Amino acid sequence: MLENAKQMIEKAKERKYAVPHFNINNLEWTRYILEASEELKSPVILGVSEGATKYMGGYNVVVNIVKGLIKDLKITIPVCIHLDHGSSVESCINAINAGFTSVMIDASKYSLEENISLTKKVVNYAKKYNVTVEAEIGHIGGSEDSNSSNIAYANVDDVIKLVEETNIDLVAPALGSVHGIYKGDPKLDFIKMEEIKNKVNIPLVLHGGTGIYDYQIKKAIECGISKININTELQIAWSGAIKNYISENQNVYDPRKIIGSGKQAMQNKIKEKIELFGSNNKY
Repeated sequence: MLENAKQMIEKAKERKYAVPHFNINNLEWTRYILEASEELKSPVILGVSEGATKYMGGYNVVVNIVKGLIKDLKITIPVCIHLDHGSSVESCINAINAGFTSVMIDASKYSLEENISLTKKVVNYAKKYNVTVEAEIGHIGGSEDSNSSNIAYANVDDVIKLVEETNIDLVAPALGSVHGIYKGDPKLDFIKMEEIKNKVNIPLVLHGGTGIYDYQIKKAIECGISKININTELQIAWSGAIKNYISENQNVYDPRKIIGSGKQAMQNKIKEKIELFGSNNKY
């Protein structure tokens, strides 16, 4: 059943586990994630980037794929369709109008004042439709930033100001994580993470969950993280299995067999993350 992110994440915050956010890229990925999450009875957030939305055919296509799979696969767990890193107010509005139940407005590249202004516009629109809004502050970079000074850690006072002035439901402060593969060891600021948790009354989000050590994930949950985003690890597991299959079955040309050969490896990774986050058997 479709829910907004706030409903499921507030439970996670209270019970000290994290809801998994897995990015989807096509019908197969959506199905694999839903099946694995249903098996372990974990709520799940299906993250969809603007690029993935365009690749899949548009916002309405994404929503109808998810709704169709929920119905035909008889999915009973709470499911959220979330716009990941929406780059504009217009993108967020388009997602909401199509039926997304949660959106992220990522205005972190702008000044704090502009970030607040753009985020407020999204919140004002989203509240009419009971849609959750997530915002980002600081700079959660790519893997090229993981061993450099390019990571802009969020300022605690700025996080408080963003939360108080926009009425967002979730906040993703930059605290040392990056998107993609780390070139060095992840350097998460747990002290600042816990300080933010104690000063804002909304759940915290950790982007760039791939490559963070298990003990760091558990520590992050203890420090207030209630939603963790995973994408790259699923891509690596899925593509690795497909490459192996093709190398061993070079005469196979059926796309269903090729794409499906990555299912088991991907679902193993999904279940591993669900159990690590502690979200299994939470529905």
